[in-house]
Amino acid sequence: MSLSLQEIERLARLARLRLTPEQALDAQQRLNGFFTLVEQMQAVDTTGVEPLAHPAAVLQLVALRLRPDVASEPNQREANQRSAPAVQDGLYLVPRVIE
Repeated sequence: MSLSLQEIERLARLARLRLTPEQALDAQQRLNGFFTLVEQMQAVDTTGVEPLAHPAAVLQLVALRLRPDVASEPNQREANQRSAPAVQDGLYLVPRVIE
């Protein structure tokens, strides 16, 4: 599939874009290059290949290199809030900015 300059101009008009002739020619070349790539991808035989919901699905047998989600430091809220001018119920109190 390839687009003609008239089709590019029509698409630009529908998108309410004003393209110069050079921009229209550039858009035509870029879009036609994209369509060429899509045609090449569609030509690949994918029979027997299951679609993936997520790339990590391929890694079922390989352990992901993620650290376990475990709290590694103690709660130090009170120590951190000692220097605050005003704290109430574990929250920092700040002056009202917006009325």
